[in-house]
Amino acid sequence: MHIDAAVLRAFDGPFTIESLDLADPGPGEVLVRIAGTGMCHTDQMGRIPGDLVAKPVVLGHEGAGVVEAVGPGVAGVTEGDHVVMSFDSCGTCTDCRDGHPGFCPQMVAHNMLAAPLDGVARLTDASGAAVHNRWFGQSSFATHALGTARNVVPVTRDAPIERLGPLGCGVQTGAASALIALGVGAGDTFAVFGAGAVGLAAVMAARLAGATTIIAVDLHESRLELARELGATHTLNGADDDVAGQIRALTGGGVRYALDTTAVPDVVASAVASLRANGVCGLVGVGATEYRLDANLLLMGRTVKGIIEGDAVPHTFIPKMIELWRQGRFPFDRLIATYPLEKINEAEADAHAGKVVKPVLLPAG
Repeated sequence: MHIDAAVLRAFDGPFTIESLDLADPGPGEVLVRIAGTGMCHTDQMGRIPGDLVAKPVVLGHEGAGVVEAVGPGVAGVTEGDHVVMSFDSCGTCTDCRDGHPGFCPQMVAHNMLAAPLDGVARLTDASGAAVHNRWFGQSSFATHALGTARNVVPVTRDAPIERLGPLGCGVQTGAASALIALGVGAGDTFAVFGAGAVGLAAVMAARLAGATTIIAVDLHESRLELARELGATHTLNGADDDVAGQIRALTGGGVRYALDTTAVPDVVASAVASLRANGVCGLVGVGATEYRLDANLLLMGRTVKGIIEGDAVPHTFIPKMIELWRQGRFPFDRLIATYPLEKINEAEADAHAGKVVKPVLLPAG
């Protein structure tokens, strides 16, 4: 079928809207008409020089829409279902079976390479050349996307489907990191470094959990103001001197939990230094290759924990977030600014400049 999609042909080039041909869903695949798709910081991996993400490619991994067709062997998803598209996983390894699909050994192959697992192209351009379309098992910067029964999550039809896409990755990562991976609870102290979509979702989740001290750290005052509105009890500008010392002073020795969303080495070191003895710092940021930490801090029982997708199971966690939103307790939609798909380059620039927290692209088709 003919679709329109935003294609990235070079790591340093613009997205171009192109007419492409998408194959019918094969075994285990689901065709989704995209109503809205979030732009996530992880999509910037396509901008890293090198061959990690093959080009040309359609990125986008926070899609939401309506199922138009299913391939052979698909169960639990039917035509007409409203769905949120999340990350993909193999479903058969020990981690997947144990409810930790984010740590699937096939995570890179299923999500970050954007290449078909069987080597057969599903998307071609006007010249017949292949365009990679398996970014996080979906490639949803498009009017239509192919997902799998593993990463397509049916949701209630009375929620605003065009705004639900960010629940598939960024919002899920922040909220589940607080609630599941770290286990923030009533009376706890919690600090978030980076008040983007992931960090602000974590702030909202920590408030839901009953944390009594919630500290947000960021460079943008507009995001700190929003953090206060969403549940942060204190905010700090990341450009200030000794942020970790300020947090220790605010909490009488340090927070029990910290979450870094930036992957900036100095910020990660500050997050670990903000912990009390026996505290835990979760790392969800992508992009760094090395961190330098004070070994003396770790000797006092502090733990650094890598987290993928909040350690959530999307099929159970995404419907919970929607129900919390319905109850008015998880207003994730306050993070969203919408753009037509054809304005994807403007959306990307605005996100980089900190003008918006979570761009959501609305295809016209």
